Amino acid sequence: MNWVIFDMMGVIFEVADDVNGLLVPYIQSSDASVTSETINKLYRIASLGKISSHDFWTKLGFETKYPKVERDYLDSRLRLDPDFMDIAGSLRVSYCLAVLSNDVKEWSSYLRSKFGLNELFKVVVISGEVGYRKPEKEIYTLLLDRIHESPSFCVLIDDRSKNLRIASKLGMKTIKFLREDVADDTSGDSEITSFFELPETVDRLFK
Repeated sequence: MNWVIFDMMGVIFEVADDVNGLLVPYIQSSDASVTSETINKLYRIASLGKISSHDFWTKLGFETKYPKVERDYLDSRLRLDPDFMDIAGSLRVSYCLAVLSNDVKEWSSYLRSKFGLNELFKVVVISGEVGYRKPEKEIYTLLLDRIHESPSFCVLIDDRSKNLRIASKLGMKTIKFLREDVADDTSGDSEITSFFELPETVDRLFK
């Protein structure tokens, strides 16, 4: 069976750099003294599963506001691509779907539940659950072990070339989602700018 594997931020969800584009301004709107460097450092640690989401907010001074602050952030800032559900539903007819994403495990779990995404995917690999982040080779290997399929039967859709390069080296097909005009040195086997282009692109890659 062929597999279509989605990144979440910048693909399923519209903003690619959710940390600097959404999380940093959200936190600094409440406490301007918290630096973006501190937020990025703690987010990375949380997205590797080394601290919980509660610890993340506590270390930033929001312990008394947890979990309300987390729910408010996720509900008010993260926007699902409005075309994703329909396209993913159509792809499920012919392909198995999976997720490979860097994120805090509690945040990813909440968002997948909120938007009804779990029913779409046969396999979900989140960095905060497994302790590796793209583009570390280990997280891709772990995904391939879970789907029990050769890399040649897989296509990864991601918005970052560095993540696609590793997938390609492992033998996976790749599609770069050009949601934003980002200066990058390489692209995937194919490129798309919207989900409407995805079914035809996937079909072509698997011919």
